[in-house]
Order: sequence, then C-alpha cells, then structure tokens
Amino acid sequence: MTRPAGRLALPAALGALALVATLLLPSPAAAYDPNEVWTKGSWVWSLEGGYGAQFNLEGHRDPSDIEFFMVGARWSLLPLGISGPQSPLRGALELGLEPIYLHYTEPDDAYYAGLAAVGRYHFLDLGRFVPYVEAAAAAGGTNLRVKEIDSDFAFLLVAGLGASVFVTDRHAVYAGYRLTHNSNGNTDSPNRGWEAHTAVVGISFFFK
Repeated sequence: MTRPAGRLALPAALGALALVATLLLPSPAAAYDPNEVWTKGSWVWSLEGGYGAQFNLEGHRDPSDIEFFMVGARWSLLPLGISGPQSPLRGALELGLEPIYLHYTEPDDAYYAGLAAVGRYHFLDLGRFVPYVEAAAAAGGTNLRVKEIDSDFAFLLVAGLGASVFVTDRHAVYAGYRLTHNSNGNTDSPNRGWEAHTAVVGISFFFK
C-alpha cells in the first residue's frame, strides 16, 4: 500500500523544489545574451532533485519495484564556449562533477551515495528556452539489497534530456527525464541490475 503514496509524493516534491528555486532567484532581468552567459571558461553550479521508479526493461517476472528520491549538487565548466554556426545544433558543452545521493523508499529503506562525471550539451537557438541532452556515470556505495543487485559498491549510469529556462541573465531552472541504470559491473554477484524512469528538476547559476 506504500507505492501509491510514493507516486503521489512526486508532484509535491517537484512543486516544493520549484518554489524554493523561485524564492532563491532574483527578479527577472530584461536582457539575456547567450554570448555573455555561455563564454569559454565560465562555471555553472547546479542543485537538483528528482524521483525515479523501476521499469522492467528485460521482462523479468519478479522485479523488485524499486522507487527512490535523489538529490545532487553539480559544479561544471564550459570548456569550449559556444560551438557551431547559427543553426538548431548551435550550442555549448558543459562538463562537471556531481556528488549524488539516492534514498530508496521501495522495496526497503536504503541509499546510494556516489560521485558522478556529468556531460551536458545545451542547444542555444531558442533564446531563453535551452533544451539539453546529458549523460553521467557515477561510482559509489550502497546498502540496497534486492535480487537485481546485492553489493556494497555500484555504478549508476544516466542518459537524459530536458530543458532550461533562463529567468534572469545568469540563472536558470530546468526539468528533464533520465533513463537510469544501476549495477555493480560484475564486481559481485548477483548483478542483474535494474533500470528506472527518473524525473528531475533543478536550478543553475552561471559564473564567469
């Protein structure tokens, strides 16, 4: 009977994070110049949270129905600035490191804590609305004990997409979808691994 409560908690959690982001940000600025924001060597600090639920990618008859909440704080560099001519593919690469924490609520109370290397590519052709694609790989410790994975060490792999909206010239809020994979890379047994659909929201601050 706990699964519906977990799903009902998602809108509340996302709404709370959006409210916090709104309160933290200054009033919107009229000017937004991507050439000033996405400059080579600039830094980005992001705070994010989300919710994930396991899906049965491989069609097993006995999935553990894993659910979790996650938080992360990312410090990133824009190593190249804006790349490409004026086109839908014109964008900027972001590379960073992110301590990440997952709190499992189903099937048991457990955690994952690790450090992720993150890459994002931001598409800059739509003004303040900035779509992105991303990938991340983390290594860390866990006490999750399920049939899919039973080890103290695990990898977390992520591929996703989403969009940021600049509410000022150097502050953006974002939301996205991630496909999450967790396994121990055959460093222990069992290692069936599991996958999850994950929703994420966050806030980013840009610094020169």
